Amino acid sequence: MANTRFRYLSHTADVEFIAYGKDYESAIENAALALLNVMLDIKRIRVKRGKTYSIRITESADTVENLVWFVLQDILSKRASQYLSAYSFEVDRIGNAKNKFGIAGRLLYKRLEGDYTILDVKAVTPHDLKVLRTRTGYSITVTVDV
Repeated sequence: MANTRFRYLSHTADVEFIAYGKDYESAIENAALALLNVMLDIKRIRVKRGKTYSIRITESADTVENLVWFVLQDILSKRASQYLSAYSFEVDRIGNAKNKFGIAGRLLYKRLEGDYTILDVKAVTPHDLKVLRTRTGYSITVTVDV
C-alpha cells in the first residue's frame, strides 16, 4: 500500500515502512498507522459502527529514535495484551527538555466482535530505525518483526 502517509518497502523477512509527516507529530501518527495497518484491517474497523475508546500512551526517551520505538512498542503491547481493534494513534503533546524527549497521546480503538487481524507482529525493532528531517517535514523508517 502506498500513500502520502506511509509506504512499505521490500524486505526479505520482516515488514519495513517509511512514514511521513509535515511535522514530527504527524510522522509519528503515520508510523503508528502503518504499524496498525500491518496488524489489523483498520479500514474495516474504522467503518464499523460503535463507540470509539482510547488508551493513553505516554513515553519518554533520550533520543527521538528511541521515543518512536517506545511508542510503537507500547502500541503493539497494548493491542496484543488487550486484543484491541485499534485503528489510530493521536499525539496530544510532544516536547523535549534537558535532553529528554517526551510524548503523550491516545490509541483509538473500538470494541468489536470478530477478528480483524491481518498479520501477527512480534516486535518493533530498534535496528535501522531512523528519524530524518526532510525538505517537506519528517520521515520515520521502521522495521517490524513478523
